[in-house]
Amino acid sequence: MNQAATYKRAALTGAVAAALILGGGARLAFAQQEQAGDPETLQVAPNFYMIAGAGGNIAVQTGPDGVVLVNAGSADMSDKVVAAIKKLTPRPIRYIVNTSADADNVGGNAAVAKAGQSFTQAENSGPGTAIIAGPASILATDNVLTRMSAPTGKQPAYPSAAWPTDTFFEDERPIYVNREGIEVMAQPAAHSDGDAMVFFRRSDVLVTGDILDTTRFPVIDVDKGGTVQGEIDALNRIIKIAIPSIPLVWQEGGTMIVPGHGRICDQADVVEYRDMVSIIRDVVQDMINRGMTLDQVKKADPANGFRKQYGADSGPWTTDMFVEAIYKGLAAKK
Repeated sequence: MNQAATYKRAALTGAVAAALILGGGARLAFAQQEQAGDPETLQVAPNFYMIAGAGGNIAVQTGPDGVVLVNAGSADMSDKVVAAIKKLTPRPIRYIVNTSADADNVGGNAAVAKAGQSFTQAENSGPGTAIIAGPASILATDNVLTRMSAPTGKQPAYPSAAWPTDTFFEDERPIYVNREGIEVMAQPAAHSDGDAMVFFRRSDVLVTGDILDTTRFPVIDVDKGGTVQGEIDALNRIIKIAIPSIPLVWQEGGTMIVPGHGRICDQADVVEYRDMVSIIRDVVQDMINRGMTLDQVKKADPANGFRKQYGADSGPWTTDMFVEAIYKGLAAKK
């Protein structure tokens, strides 16, 4: 059993014990949480790690070229995130890829990027001084930059140092770092209108951002372009990309999937999550077809069968909010 599979069965609270044997007899043991409040670092694959407990999950690819991060965590955890990365490798942070404009993904952008060195950006400290490498590049969809910045004269949501320095509006932006092809794939209208997933082809790790969140029902931010159908489409894309451990189903293996929050998954986990969202979507659609109002749908509790595993009655994302997001999106199509 590999370390990622062990983590799938563990809660994110407390340290994860790791001393696990991977293929070929190589021992890849790395999991730590030195004191309460510190982020937790887990090895997912050779030269690939996940940092949990610093906001959203942060994926870390290391190698001879430096470090590629997927997301930077919350602003107040930046110093601890940088310290955790330095324990993994002395090489500089080169890229931060943002999967959305959520604060727990991009809040640490400025500080974490400043701790790194870009391949291409330069910083000129004035006349007569040397031009040195600037902070790590920040890559995201064009809509993430729009969400983080603001029109002239308006107050932006984040300082300019946190904004993406490299954006794209195509379906995909490929990069090649640490001898690995990395596909940054835009996924429109899922959790939001700026979502991206990141597939590390050699490591066989897919990082989904908040399209997948094993701790709760998916957050569908209608005000920022999220839709339930886009969410299902994104989950289907994850399922299509990920490879299960077939035909040797008794072995732990296949594509590892790092969600925005929660435990590491495999393809079967995403199938179950997709089915859950699809079932609730269909029930709400049937209620709308029968002329039920939003209040009536909420009282009917279409997510009841999944409340125990994913639901919440309080906090930033409740079951009622999830049902309302589905209802609004489906009702608007009528």
